[in-house]
Amino acid sequence: MTLVLKRNRRAAAMRILVTDRIAQEGIDLLRTRLPNAQIDVRLDLTTQQLQAVIGQYTALIVRSETRVTSAILAAATQLKIVGRAGVGLDNIDTESAKRYGIAVVNSPGGNTIAAAEHTIALLLSLARHIPAATSSTRAGRWEKSHFLGVQVRDKVLGILGLGKVGKEVAQCAQGLGLQVIAFDPYVAPEQAEQLGVTMLGLEDVLKQADFVTLHTTLTTGTRGLVGAYELRLLKPGARLINCARGGLIDEEALLHALQENRLAGVALDVFSQEPIRDDAVLHQLLADPRVIATPHLGASTHEAQVQVAIDVAEQLVSFLQDMVLYAA
Repeated sequence: MTLVLKRNRRAAAMRILVTDRIAQEGIDLLRTRLPNAQIDVRLDLTTQQLQAVIGQYTALIVRSETRVTSAILAAATQLKIVGRAGVGLDNIDTESAKRYGIAVVNSPGGNTIAAAEHTIALLLSLARHIPAATSSTRAGRWEKSHFLGVQVRDKVLGILGLGKVGKEVAQCAQGLGLQVIAFDPYVAPEQAEQLGVTMLGLEDVLKQADFVTLHTTLTTGTRGLVGAYELRLLKPGARLINCARGGLIDEEALLHALQENRLAGVALDVFSQEPIRDDAVLHQLLADPRVIATPHLGASTHEAQVQVAIDVAEQLVSFLQDMVLYAA
């Protein structure tokens, strides 16, 4: 009983700040499990405003819009944990967080199915020219012969990164009759064989695949993973998909590959600049009719957003309750 009272006294001082829109289910879980914590949802804070108020908070929850910089973390004198309702952590300065002793957690499994399904949707859209055909038909044209597509059954799909999303994509693709090959230096061939996937080196995947899709995190080692050299290895008429992270593909090299007619199509859900504002290369890519673009929709399903919000809320609850018990 004494321990519970101590927990409540300490929990009363806890303040949790949510700066990006997350599913209400996550907020409700925090309020239920941490009834004495103050939870503030402030969605329109500028970087300067966040830096000014962050020192009051024990925990911070973000999604994609908020950038948790070194300066913000330096001002976060009471902050113990940052939670991201999503997978990637490239909007959080994790090195600075480590230096200041601030834990960082994410929700790596919550949007797996959504991201994989979006990848398959883009693959089929590329194969059958669905966006361009929709625009043409809506404009009153009937250009049936103009939109000759390709069958995906018996084609080869190359997956770069066979993690949770990559594996889900592989299973979906196999259901459509595609042969799946993959590159991932951290996955053993025996493990891939259980999925019916053949592991190859990066160059061999690029040379053999009809479709290539990226599913790896963005790090210093993976930035520019697909550049000018790698694009030249692709089959003439190959199709490229990126639903992972902007920066994995050298966008200027990609533009040149399209201008040289070496690719049949590209589908991009992520970009080096989000939202796209003044990047000339990105604007040229968007203007190319062979490019399908979506505004980072990989995790944008109701189910995925509920799951990532619950995942990150549960991790914060566990962390903060353990912290209180330890302090008590």
